[in-house]
Amino acid sequence: MRIGVLGTGNMADALATHWVRAGHDVTIGGRDAHKAERLATRVGGSAEPGGLRAAAEFGQVVLAALPFGAGAEVARDLHAALEGKVLLDCSNPVGPGFRLLTEGGPSAAQQLAVAAPGAHVVKAFNLCHEDVWRMRPPVFDGRPLAVPVCGDDETAFAYAHDLVRDVGCEPVAGGGLERAGLLEATAALFIGLWVGEGADAQAIAPPLAYAAGPSHQETEGGTAAVR
Repeated sequence: MRIGVLGTGNMADALATHWVRAGHDVTIGGRDAHKAERLATRVGGSAEPGGLRAAAEFGQVVLAALPFGAGAEVARDLHAALEGKVLLDCSNPVGPGFRLLTEGGPSAAQQLAVAAPGAHVVKAFNLCHEDVWRMRPPVFDGRPLAVPVCGDDETAFAYAHDLVRDVGCEPVAGGGLERAGLLEATAALFIGLWVGEGADAQAIAPPLAYAAGPSHQETEGGTAAVR
């Protein structure tokens, strides 16, 4: 697969490294040619440096590894090059006080879709710190990290699922792009719990068997009483 990466920061580094190791061809694009070249050299393998437009034109899938606000601006400038492409958004619109910067308006992913209406935008890879994505692979207590994916196009969804698996994670269907804002709000909540409160955000959810309430309960004698 040909993958274009917009951005030269930590998320670009972490994900591009996995994808090169998985055998994909990657072009890393940035406004600063020297930063793009340094990152491509660090990633190694098939990674090549280029400008933002070169990366957008190269990729069948294009990762927007850009800060919130900058992503829509870049997508607007590159909308023609992004026509028909899968555009992966991993941004988190989270500001001071762990506040959601979209403030009830369109999600960051939906803003990309408006800026590049011919692209197939998919939201993924936004719930974890970049160092988690550097793990080989991100597995905790023997279980691969699950990655929610939101998007409207079936082919784009399939590409995104493959790229999630290439990172060593398990994709989870999160619904259409209109649900991307829920992922972004979840990131704001989790970051606030992790960083602001030092709390274990994972502990707020019960096991899957109890998600809709326990279907049975162990009695004192060890037999199950069905309710």
